[in-house]
Amino acid sequence: MPSVIPQPVVAQLTRAAVFLVVTVNPGPEHRAAVRALCGDLAALLRAVGFRDLEGRLSCVMAFGSDAWDRLFGPPRPRELHSFREVRGRHHAVSTPGDILFHIRATRMDLCFELATQVMSRLGGVVSAVDEVHGFSYFDDRDLIGFVDGTENPTEQAAIEATIVGEEDTAFAGGSYVIVQKYLHDLAGWNALPIEAQEKIIGRTKLSDIELDDAVKPTSAHNALTTILEDGKQLEILRDNMPFGDVGKGEFGTYFIGYARSPHRIEQMLVNMFVGRPPGNYDRLLDYSRAVTGTLFFVPSATFLENVAAGEAAPSSARPSADERGTEAARLRAPSSDGSLGIGSLREVKTHE
Repeated sequence: MPSVIPQPVVAQLTRAAVFLVVTVNPGPEHRAAVRALCGDLAALLRAVGFRDLEGRLSCVMAFGSDAWDRLFGPPRPRELHSFREVRGRHHAVSTPGDILFHIRATRMDLCFELATQVMSRLGGVVSAVDEVHGFSYFDDRDLIGFVDGTENPTEQAAIEATIVGEEDTAFAGGSYVIVQKYLHDLAGWNALPIEAQEKIIGRTKLSDIELDDAVKPTSAHNALTTILEDGKQLEILRDNMPFGDVGKGEFGTYFIGYARSPHRIEQMLVNMFVGRPPGNYDRLLDYSRAVTGTLFFVPSATFLENVAAGEAAPSSARPSADERGTEAARLRAPSSDGSLGIGSLREVKTHE
């Protein structure tokens, strides 16, 4: 797939992030404006990121199942569907979301500026349903005090874990992403002895060393989120971020997981919320509550530019001849490499 350029799914982890989820307002003119932004996103990214080339600014633009049909029509990514809620001892809720913007940089001001430019372009086209400003907490720890993302795949392994390939050739170079916002009961969590916390997570708190299987409970978080099929571990890429509002007493983790198939993350959630076996659920959920849940597909950067060039216009609700003429004038693809800060499937590049 040398001609297909992915979006920066496997961009290097950063110190700051903005997670922005929006819904598209009804109307063909709104759909046209979103498709126009698909092609202009790379130019916006360059304009903001050029102010600090060491800031490693990147942006992933992803689409929910219902929005895909309205914006692009068939064909669809093979495994794209609405987020499937999970009910067990606790509840993984499903919440609305048409488009996800995952913006990352070493500085929050870069993230904030790009998010501002994106929303300025969209104006009344979309309605924001969730916005979270994430930050890196000390040595990559969550607000519950444990290091997060230790087992993330890197380099080629990260690409193989996240980027769609021959299993869906029409959408090769894409990825699936699930997001959930968790709110923590820090008072309850901090009241637990450190040893109890470590058994819930499956790692030591200070040194981040995985507990030996002889002492680690089968309900430990890292045990239930390990997925094996045919003797092979199925990996995902997490870029979770702490967030909070001290004045409101709100402390949480924004979970974001990328994978070449949503099945991997969905199975993790079933293990966590229902249990493996059922009833042996993740005890971390006694102190951490999921308040959002949405599944998106991340098309390749090549797809986004083709949309702007009119090569992937929606097949449903096609505009009239006059509307097509007006829209064509708006969908001007910028002259760019369209890389969004990433190389090909063979070589990952950043804005360094």
